[in-house]
Amino acid sequence: MTVTVYVPRDSAALAAGAERVARRIAEEAAARGVAVTLVRNGSRGLFWLEPLVEVATPAGRMAYGPVTSRDVAGLFDAGFLDGGAHALGLGLTDEIPFLKKQERLTFARMGITDPLSLADYEAHEGFAGLRRALAMAPADIVQQVLDAGLRGRGGAAFPAGIKWKTVLATPAPQKYVVCNADEGDSGTYSDRMTMEGDPFMLIEGMAIAGIATGATMGYIYVRSEYPHAIATLNEAIRLAEAAGFLGADVLGSGHRFALEVRKAAGSYVCGEETALLESLEGKRGVVRAKPPLPAIVGLFGRPTVVNNVITLATVPLILARGAEFYRDFGQGRSRGTLPFQLAGNIRQGGLVEKAFGVTLRELLYDFGGGSASGRPIKAVQVGGPLGTYLPSSQWDIPLDYEAYAAVGAVVGHGGLVVHDDTADMAALARYAMEFCVVESCGKCTPCRIGSTRGVEVIDRIRAGTDAPRQIRLLRDLCDTMVHGSLCAMGSMTPYPVLSALDHFPQDFDSAAAHDAVVLADTRR
Repeated sequence: MTVTVYVPRDSAALAAGAERVARRIAEEAAARGVAVTLVRNGSRGLFWLEPLVEVATPAGRMAYGPVTSRDVAGLFDAGFLDGGAHALGLGLTDEIPFLKKQERLTFARMGITDPLSLADYEAHEGFAGLRRALAMAPADIVQQVLDAGLRGRGGAAFPAGIKWKTVLATPAPQKYVVCNADEGDSGTYSDRMTMEGDPFMLIEGMAIAGIATGATMGYIYVRSEYPHAIATLNEAIRLAEAAGFLGADVLGSGHRFALEVRKAAGSYVCGEETALLESLEGKRGVVRAKPPLPAIVGLFGRPTVVNNVITLATVPLILARGAEFYRDFGQGRSRGTLPFQLAGNIRQGGLVEKAFGVTLRELLYDFGGGSASGRPIKAVQVGGPLGTYLPSSQWDIPLDYEAYAAVGAVVGHGGLVVHDDTADMAALARYAMEFCVVESCGKCTPCRIGSTRGVEVIDRIRAGTDAPRQIRLLRDLCDTMVHGSLCAMGSMTPYPVLSALDHFPQDFDSAAAHDAVVLADTRR
């Protein structure tokens, strides 16, 4: 009798020592003459417990963590292969509150399966959506995506079905599906987790998109800092091709869909869809003016579906279970679920998939457990480096696209970066402007020049140089950037700046800012 032990292969787990733990388990099992099957699964998303080791028992999978290589012998002594008690024991994995309170739809398989096992994937509803799609007319597939209310999960929240419908209706000898996997927002990792932990789900979603729109070629544009994701995707594509899920005749249907991975250029602005297409064509990643839209004139001048990883990865579930199933989650025009990613000064960092409507306060305390420092949380940046800083007075607003837009905030890609009460919000506002200076593609003046002037103005405010006049100037400058920039890089950079100025004005007072820095230094 062999016992199955799961040790994650996710980058976060590897960074915490998972490779050493897996090797030590194999060595210890061999030394004790115990038969162990070691499965390198994806992460469950409980990053403060990584490496999280699981053991298959008759009662279910038992969890232990965070495990180091030094703990392995003790785990064997405690009988962990039978679910034995140990100081690192967490009980049944499915009963861990952080997991049990989630609504995992897109991430249902995450951490459960071997990411590169087609048998595992199919045993957990994998390719059911693709098989159903192959029996449907393209327009009916598109209608399912429209009826589900799926919106772009990359940040813009544009209805995915409308993009697909436009590409389907545009005649062309060649069409493309492009996956934007250039995940560059601070505090985000759901795309990476998907590519490393459930790559066949993304492959299936892209194949469905191709069949629905008449596209026969797909590209996954992955950020260069994700080597493990790139390697996993390439191997998954090879396996899918060999099994007939990709290629000249997808599952004998007569449909052709090929897929390739492209490593990104290391530029934040290439996360914007038109700059991404420029980069994919081998050019400098510069934003294109719209119109024409990429759905009509996209990659190499052809109609192109451009969607984020999570958007495409959600499609198989919608096709497998029907639009109504997915639409039943969420609220208002924000349907389904979103994988929220807790990062920054948070005690329990990790991924939480919940239906739209959950509040920031619930995520911070019911899941995150408060700040890692133990100090009061002061602000949370939601939606990446271009997102607003939300004070505690806004933590009970339901997380949905319209509710956040109503207060000048964005949900974005679902990344949450937490700051405690020692944070200097004026310094963070300056960082936002400086980030734009560094990352701007330079095509439009409001972004290129506006961000440079913005840094200079914030420096004068913090120095106390005619602060009231400089604050008025900063607000005018932000207004110009919001309304005059070509893309979100310039038009959203003012969001964190203005929210910091509006909600934490005391941090922009030169004396207050100085005191905050001194206080923070004394507490380290």
